[in-house]
Amino acid sequence: MSMPTRPDSAIEARSVPVPRRRGPLGAVQRFPLISFYVVACAASWLGWLPYVLSAQGQGILDFNFPGGPEGSQLLGVLPGAYIGPLGAALLVTAVTGGREGLRAWRRRLFRLRVGWHWYAIVLIGVPITMVSGAFGIPGLAESIKSPPVMVLAVYLPALLIQVVTTGLAEEPGWRDFALPLMQRRMGPAVGTAVLGVVWAFWHLPLFFTDWSLGGKEYDTAHWWITIGVFTIMCVAISYPITWVFNHTKESLPVALLLHASNNTVASIVLPEIFPDADGVTMLAAGALGYGLVSVVLLGVTRGRLGYRGPRD
Repeated sequence: MSMPTRPDSAIEARSVPVPRRRGPLGAVQRFPLISFYVVACAASWLGWLPYVLSAQGQGILDFNFPGGPEGSQLLGVLPGAYIGPLGAALLVTAVTGGREGLRAWRRRLFRLRVGWHWYAIVLIGVPITMVSGAFGIPGLAESIKSPPVMVLAVYLPALLIQVVTTGLAEEPGWRDFALPLMQRRMGPAVGTAVLGVVWAFWHLPLFFTDWSLGGKEYDTAHWWITIGVFTIMCVAISYPITWVFNHTKESLPVALLLHASNNTVASIVLPEIFPDADGVTMLAAGALGYGLVSVVLLGVTRGRLGYRGPRD
């Protein structure tokens, strides 16, 4: 698929020229996308190293992160998540675009004025997609239960927490920075798939910790199956995110809300509806649900996913 010839960095097309640099910063200017991926992974993995080495990880160091399972994951995971994709996007944008590039990036981060129906599609569509995927897993529907009213009471606060933690830490990098460049280089269909694989790979060190739904024993088949299902899930959900992102004129808040809604439904709603299902089964349900949606979107849009070429 041929794409319009544009600079790798959206910022390079701005009217204010950015001086060419030498050395490592020059390499960032020449290869902004690769630089982003390298910095995002390196920064996050370094930030996650204490968690991986702790008793909640591989037990090499004799200490625990406080706060129990949820608190330890928050303290062990979130710092590395923030300095990774978000920090890498900030750094590469500053190097390639300077102040004008940072201002343009900031404007995209807060592009809230889109049709209200897109927010409704995300908030309603995500639970429907994930529950439908669960019904497609053999035997899972037999354990279905009606969720308690308390789920509705805690859903909105949990969603807001996901927005300002996982969503805000990851999506300014993966979607707002990397996705437009991936679509220019490879087209929306292939670019989204590659981005989904890189996104899954970025999580790899966390599979050696209590964060992993498949346990942290990497010499078991269950561990490897979990990574495989998780990768499929990342690729599958990436297509609806790309579709929403493109149709809302690259609105990061809507794409971020989809990611946050997925995490909230997976952690609060699905365990109450399907109490007998384990974490890996829930991952498979999500992969199936989003996979079916992705096939439909790719077919209806003929692989374009609402992409109309670079807007910068």
